[in-house]
Amino acid sequence: MLDIAEDLHRWSEQGRDFAVATVVAVGGSAPRQPGAALAVDAEGTAIGSVSGGCVEGAVYELCRQALEDGGTVLERFGYSDQDAFAVGLTCGGVIDILVTPVRAADPGRPVLASALAAASGSAAALARIVTGPAELLGRALLVRPDGAWEGGFGAHPELDRTVAAEAGAFLDAGRTGTLEIGEQGSRCGAPLTVLVESSVPPPRMIVFGAIDFASALVRIGKFLGYHVTVCDARPVFTTRTRFPEADEIVVEWPHQYLERTRIDARTVLCVLTHDAKFDVPLLKLALRLPVAYVGAMGSRRTHLDRNERLRAVGVTEMELARLRSPIGLDLGARSPEETALSIASEIVAARRGGSGACLTGAHTPIHHDAPRATVRRIGSVA
Repeated sequence: MLDIAEDLHRWSEQGRDFAVATVVAVGGSAPRQPGAALAVDAEGTAIGSVSGGCVEGAVYELCRQALEDGGTVLERFGYSDQDAFAVGLTCGGVIDILVTPVRAADPGRPVLASALAAASGSAAALARIVTGPAELLGRALLVRPDGAWEGGFGAHPELDRTVAAEAGAFLDAGRTGTLEIGEQGSRCGAPLTVLVESSVPPPRMIVFGAIDFASALVRIGKFLGYHVTVCDARPVFTTRTRFPEADEIVVEWPHQYLERTRIDARTVLCVLTHDAKFDVPLLKLALRLPVAYVGAMGSRRTHLDRNERLRAVGVTEMELARLRSPIGLDLGARSPEETALSIASEIVAARRGGSGACLTGAHTPIHHDAPRATVRRIGSVA
């Protein structure tokens, strides 16, 4: 649900009644992961998606019904072999969807409003009961980065404390997934499933080298949801006019900027400077940082020469093995836009565990298990 938090926050601020359908579990080749949501307001306006189109119509009607009767419902959609026109996932997957009304008089609305406000501009985790006793379905607890929480489930007090601690761990890792727990906060009591949705700031893409290829990469980085920074030591090229879509433009030696800026395990670093005086000190540092991706542009000859220079300054073979160079997948790209697509494709493949091979004739899964989707059972080893 937090993937449409900005729109839902606006609806909440306007005092609208709405219902939210959230994917809480998936199986097989389902197109969306837990946390994906579709919302419908009292006027019938819809935002978001839970299936890429397969069951949107049926889920829309469930939301309308929830607004009328005020009931929370958990519905399963799967493929129907008997009736090709039945509502279901023609891709063969299965999804469980929780539909929750959010009306002005609902006691849980303030917690949800706080979660939407927090998710619109900062980090937060929203925990909701998705299977268990009917009276607990949809109840929510909001956890902030400092460990403080708001709301609760109205059941055993240990349940709130345990879920808050677990949701905090999900938030620290930037993960969304489910938590299986007893009603008393451990293995005791009726079993519950809690969906924890983490909302964290967008991942960073830092593009080093203010060249034409960088301009195209900035655009596709924004399209993929990255917070994009362009960095180059040459002020004549590193301008807002050349990179209007970038979130940040930094005129500084690349390695000096990388030393002081914030990075995390989701950050991607794209080195397009194509100049040893920039590349070597930058890559020496980058390859030792806990980031998701490090790629460097250049011909194969440049790549071999750059590797020798990196070895000469102490970069190990294990560190060099992290370097994606020449950067990108083999698409036969020529133009800056095609090259940006090649780079972005490699980043997505690295992020999702894809091979980069054609799907035609392949027997591998189309949708790989996303690292952000996690199931945790209280009392078991994570």
